[in-house]
Amino acid sequence: MDRLTGLRVFREIVETGSFSGAAERLGISAPMASKHIAQLESQTGARLLNRSSRHLSPTESGELYYAQCRQALDLLDAADAAIQRDASTPRGQLKVTAPNWCANPRFVQTLADYRDAYPDVIVDLRLENRRVDLVTEGLDLALRASLDPAPTLFARLICLVPFHAVASPDYLARKGVGPGETRLAGLDLIVPSYVGAEKLALMRAASARTAMRSDDSALTYHAVLAGIGVAFLPDWIVGDDIAAGCLSVLKLDPSPPDIPLHAVYVSRRHVAPKLRSFVDFFARRFGGEPKPSRPA
Repeated sequence: MDRLTGLRVFREIVETGSFSGAAERLGISAPMASKHIAQLESQTGARLLNRSSRHLSPTESGELYYAQCRQALDLLDAADAAIQRDASTPRGQLKVTAPNWCANPRFVQTLADYRDAYPDVIVDLRLENRRVDLVTEGLDLALRASLDPAPTLFARLICLVPFHAVASPDYLARKGVGPGETRLAGLDLIVPSYVGAEKLALMRAASARTAMRSDDSALTYHAVLAGIGVAFLPDWIVGDDIAAGCLSVLKLDPSPPDIPLHAVYVSRRHVAPKLRSFVDFFARRFGGEPKPSRPA
């Protein structure tokens, strides 16, 4: 029999003064209440209740046991109540890792809107392009731009992010590359240092040269603006520059694929409200937006 239930039965018997009163409060039968007490007395090795045909009271051992039992149950009930309150309202610190190209106005405005909607959640955001271990590093959530986000974790698609092969107009003019160019041959690439060797092999096969390596998308973006070479960057960073003519897009064939951005977390069971609210909010915001169109 469940010992915790037995403790609750004992507390109610002492407080109501009867087996029937305790049984009624707990929704069990009086014989079942009696069985719980018999088991408690067997486990403690002490008689807990004085019984007579007209009177029931705790023994000296029962008084001591009742005091400790009531305190323990009160603490447990308070903990249950606190968890239930926390389970219904998003609150607390949410530790998130995301690509560092999320440092852009569109993403930050969404963070601001989320903050307005859920002011009790503190987002602790770590921007880095390496793939981190959520459990080892004590993180709640990862936003990962990947075709293969995490085979051992639960992943929910947030949106597709277009990537463009971009360079400054001055750089392309120096290389003799005109509008509508579809080649990388002879051009200089700014390569992400966190990309696997198999993807770099595809770039080398295009006869492009590596001019620079970087693990920081912001640095890569500024290197492109400075005319160091060509880089593959997300529309979230370069979209406005493309529209303003500050960056040019190489119309490659095939074109760079849209990359799925996933919310990745350890399990779909017992998801904390702060985590669920964040994922739902960002999925609605970015999943509901029209997909950015590629330059014609």
